Amino acid sequence: MNFSVVFSNGTNSFNKGFYLTAFRNLENKNYLILALAIIYIITLLGNLVLLAVVLMNSSLQNPKYLAVCNLAIVDISVNSVIIPQMVPVFAFNQNYVSFGACFSQMVFMHFFGDMESFYLALLAYDRLIAICWHLRYSTINTNLRMLLIIAGIWSLVVLLEIFPVISAARLPYCNSREVQSCCCEHSPVYKLACTDTSFNRQLGTAKTLTALLGPLTFIIFTYAIVVVAVTRIASISQRWKAFHTCLTHLLLVLLYYMPVMLAYVLGNLRLIQNFDLYTAVLTVSVTIPPMLNPIIYSLKTDELRDKIVKLLGKPKVAQQIIKNEANG
Repeated sequence: MNFSVVFSNGTNSFNKGFYLTAFRNLENKNYLILALAIIYIITLLGNLVLLAVVLMNSSLQNPKYLAVCNLAIVDISVNSVIIPQMVPVFAFNQNYVSFGACFSQMVFMHFFGDMESFYLALLAYDRLIAICWHLRYSTINTNLRMLLIIAGIWSLVVLLEIFPVISAARLPYCNSREVQSCCCEHSPVYKLACTDTSFNRQLGTAKTLTALLGPLTFIIFTYAIVVVAVTRIASISQRWKAFHTCLTHLLLVLLYYMPVMLAYVLGNLRLIQNFDLYTAVLTVSVTIPPMLNPIIYSLKTDELRDKIVKLLGKPKVAQQIIKNEANG
């Protein structure tokens, strides 16, 4: 999507670009770049292995793992949009970003970032069906139905993201071009416009609340139903088994939402005075969940863990890991 061609607001701003100014005063910023590079490599390896295992095992090609695979694709995309462009910008001081490239990055960065929360809600829906309607799971939650839901999520997030970005791209940028961020985020960019941006602020806030609180509310609602259903199970062992199936998903939810909440608290209470340090903490906290998601899912899901170790050619090791997990 080339915004330099699509949009023109009469100020020729589309012929100019922006300058990313984060980490300008951050000491040892090369260590941050190194850490992000390691995070990116692990993200690629973990999620690609997860995708390969599911594709190579027909027994895993079910609605649950369709959602897991889509989450893996989103994880790769999130860190691919954020991390690679930061290397030339902050390691080699090439901090100029063209107008079109900036708004293109804004679309994809916010799109895939918000997709994370919707896919966590999708996994919550899958666990709800698996626990509350266990005997009817295969008829209620078919592969076709899961694909239709996934297509609906993609369409919904596109609609959520496109209007704030289009509105920001049409603003006149005739003053400062220094973006106080490590990438072209919506809020730091539209604030540079030399006009009233109250509508953009309201639009961005509404989008953020919808993309974060909407899925989170759905997740809380589904787990409330699950808790009620599980407490009606007579056997304690069956209760534990039901809760254990939700454990992995709960870890993913905490891993995604806790950094967001932490960043909100740190930003609003001004607990970190150094802006560059705050941006570094925020960047790392955003890129860590896509790296850890496949690791957590692989370690906490018996069938997936077994398939992964067997894929690596170590069936005996797989059996020992499963044995140790069962004993533990």
